[in-house]
Amino acid sequence: MFFTVEKNDESSKARAGLIQTAHGTIETPIFMPVGTVGSVKTVHQRELKNDVRAQIILGNTYHLYLRPGTEILHQAGGLHRFINWDRPILTDSGGYQVFSFSQTRKIHENGVRFKSHIDGSYHLFTPEKSMEIQRYIGGDIFMAFDECTPFPCEYSYARKSLEITNKWLKRCVDWCAENPELYGHEQHLFPIVQGSTYDDLRKISAEFVASVGADGNAIGGLSVGEPEEEMYRVTDFVTDILPKDRPRYLMGVGTPWNILESISSGIDMMDCVMPTRNARNGMLFTWNGVINIKNKKWEADFSPLDENGTSFVDTDYSLAYVRHLFHVNEFLGKQIASIHNLAFYLDLVKTARKHIFDGDFNAWKKSIIPQLKTRL
Repeated sequence: MFFTVEKNDESSKARAGLIQTAHGTIETPIFMPVGTVGSVKTVHQRELKNDVRAQIILGNTYHLYLRPGTEILHQAGGLHRFINWDRPILTDSGGYQVFSFSQTRKIHENGVRFKSHIDGSYHLFTPEKSMEIQRYIGGDIFMAFDECTPFPCEYSYARKSLEITNKWLKRCVDWCAENPELYGHEQHLFPIVQGSTYDDLRKISAEFVASVGADGNAIGGLSVGEPEEEMYRVTDFVTDILPKDRPRYLMGVGTPWNILESISSGIDMMDCVMPTRNARNGMLFTWNGVINIKNKKWEADFSPLDENGTSFVDTDYSLAYVRHLFHVNEFLGKQIASIHNLAFYLDLVKTARKHIFDGDFNAWKKSIIPQLKTRL
C-alpha cells in the first residue's frame, strides 16, 4: 500500500489523496460503512457497490471471532470471499468492543479477559490473539490492539492505560513481523493514538505511534461522550504530530458535520455506525438537513427523499411512502433509509474532495454545516 497526497487545501489542513491496496484504490477523504458481522446492516453488497458507492467497508474482529469463527473464515479464504466483496476491507482489533463491555471484562498487562455477549463464555484477547484473528479475516488494513479509555477519564487511569497500549503495540508489530499473510495479499497494520483528552498523553502516544513507521495511523478514544469541541481540538492537535505522508484514520466519527470538521483537521478516513443505526430508527441525513421520517408532517409529502441525493432510493421513493413503511413496521423502510444515509455520507466526502481540489473547501464547509444541522 502507498498513500499519495494529491491536493492540500490552502485554508485548512484538509487534503485529498489516494490509498492503494491489493483490492483497489481508495480516494480520500473517505467514509467507511461498518459491516460488523460481515454485513452492513440491511444493505446488499451490490447496493454498497452500485448505489452507496462504498470504496471500503469494515469488519469487526470481536464479532467475527465469535461468529462465524476463524475456522470458517479460513476455510472460505478470508472475509473477502466469504461475503463476496472484492474491494478493500478494514478490520478493527476488538479493543472497542472490549471497552464497551466494561462490566464483563478484566484488563491486565497481558491482555483482556471478557465474557461473550452471546453465551456467557469467557475469552482472552491478547495483542497476539487479535493479530491472529485479523490474519484469518484477511482485511487489507488491520488495527493494533489497544484500550479505548472512557470519557470522562481520570489522568492517572489514562496514563496507565496508554502505557499498556504502547506495550501492546510493540507486541502487535513483533507478531506481524513473524507471521506472514494467509491469502496472498499484503495486510497493513495501523497503530492507534490514545490518551483521552490530555494533550501531554496524546503527544506521547502520537510520537510513539509515528516512530513505528506504519503504513497509516489512527486516532481512537474519541466520540465516546466528550463534547464535540474537545473531539475537534484533540484531533487537530494529534494530526499536527502524525506523519503527513501517511493516511490518518479517525475512528468512530460521526455526524456529517463531525466528518467535515475532521477533514478540515487533516483526517483522511472515518467510520461510524450512525448512518445505518439512525436510519433504522427513522432518521435521514440530507443535503437540506435532518429528517425524522416517522413524523406526521411527512404523511402526505410525495416529494422524493432527497432531490439532491445520488442513490436510486432518493428519487424512486417519496417521503410519504417511506414514512408509511416505518409506520407499518415494514423492514423495507429500514433498508431504503440505510441505503439513502450511506449514499449521502459517501456523496458528502466525495463533494468535500471536489472542494479541496477546487480550493474552496473551508468556505464551503462553513456554509454547508448550518444547513446539514437543520432539523426539517
